[in-house]
Amino acid sequence: MARRLLEPALVAASFNKGKVAELAELVAAHGRHVIAAADLGLAAPAETGEHFVENAAIKARAAAIASGMPALADDSGFSVAALGGLPGIDTALWAERADGTRDYAMAIAKLARLLADDASRDAWFTCALALAWPDGAVEVFEGRIDGTLTLPARGARGFGYDPAFTPRGYDLTFGEMDQAAKHLISHRADAFQQLLRACF
Repeated sequence: MARRLLEPALVAASFNKGKVAELAELVAAHGRHVIAAADLGLAAPAETGEHFVENAAIKARAAAIASGMPALADDSGFSVAALGGLPGIDTALWAERADGTRDYAMAIAKLARLLADDASRDAWFTCALALAWPDGAVEVFEGRIDGTLTLPARGARGFGYDPAFTPRGYDLTFGEMDQAAKHLISHRADAFQQLLRACF
């Protein structure tokens, strides 16, 4: 039996503004509001896990203990079948520049260079959501959406690899799709629906 979230506010344990915005939108519809970890001056913990669920739990637990509030963390990534699931857990690292900023157009270009012309374009997004409490308890849920790597990338909505991903059964990339429509079908929505059923 999963632990229930009774508190009205929780920390969004992410320093990615796009993710914080998505998490805020997801929980707002269920009577909760989020406070960004950056707004509380929290430090980002080292993500030493080997899987999305491990890193999500690390981030959520660290924020919950440091803030004294429940915390919700996301660890997600983009995977391409023809590259053995890369970039996967290193999704953000592929976009990092030498100065520490992230350039996802650069990361998408790297994918294009690595893929042979006749390689499969099967791809997927994975999202692990971890909800943790200050006593160290944590619940983790993993969602996924399958589709195709789309090159050249299309659209200016969303963030990260969204313009390079077309979900199965759709013609628009996540970068072209209305964000409300994306939130209904995304990997994050999948994980969040599992979290809702278990903890809300």
